[in-house]
Amino acid sequence: MPIIVNLDVMMARRKMSLNELSEKVDLTLSNLSILKTGKAKAIRFSTLEAICKALDCQPADILEYVEFENQSADC
Repeated sequence: MPIIVNLDVMMARRKMSLNELSEKVDLTLSNLSILKTGKAKAIRFSTLEAICKALDCQPADILEYVEFENQSADC
């Protein structure tokens, strides 16, 4: 998937645990973990706003677009 979630990087920079972030943004540990591992298919803007506020960062610090080249097996 071309969208990379760098939530764990920002949490490490802010020295914040998953439990602490979960309490600050009022999101369950399981939902936050799904987001952190990049398994989430979507995120609400209100959730993104709460995470950015808690981590004192911008959305681009958490979400990154990386274009992957489509490699064919027939090369």
